Amino acid sequence: MTLKGKRILVVEDEYMIAADLKRELIRYGAEVVGPTGGLARGLELAEDHDLDGALLDLNLEGDWTYPLADRLDAAAVPYLFLTGYDSWALPSAYATKPTVAKPYALSAVMGMMERLCAGETRPR
Repeated sequence: MTLKGKRILVVEDEYMIAADLKRELIRYGAEVVGPTGGLARGLELAEDHDLDGALLDLNLEGDWTYPLADRLDAAAVPYLFLTGYDSWALPSAYATKPTVAKPYALSAVMGMMERLCAGETRPR
C-alpha cells in the first residue's frame, strides 16, 4: 500500500521534523500540503485544500492544534497527532484519537497514515 496521490497536510513547528515528514511522504507518493508550523496557516491550508489526511504536531510553540483537529473531524479527514505528551495528558475529547509518540520511526508514521487513508479508524 502507498500514499500515492493522497493530499496530506503537515503541521509541525520543528523544521527538521517537518522536512523529514515531507520527504518521507513524497517518497510514499503523497502530495504534501505545507508543511506549516503555525495553527492559523494550518487552518487556512485545511480550508483551501481537499485533503485526504493530516499529520498534526499537537503543540505548536504553545498553540494546541485542537481547533484544526476539530475542523478535520468536521470534514471527515483522518489525522494523526504527533506528540511528546502521553495520551493521559490529552483532553478526553482527543484522548482516543490516533496518536504517535515522539520520538518515532518515520516508517511507523507512514504506515499509520496509509491505514488511516484506507479507512481504518484506529490504526495499530
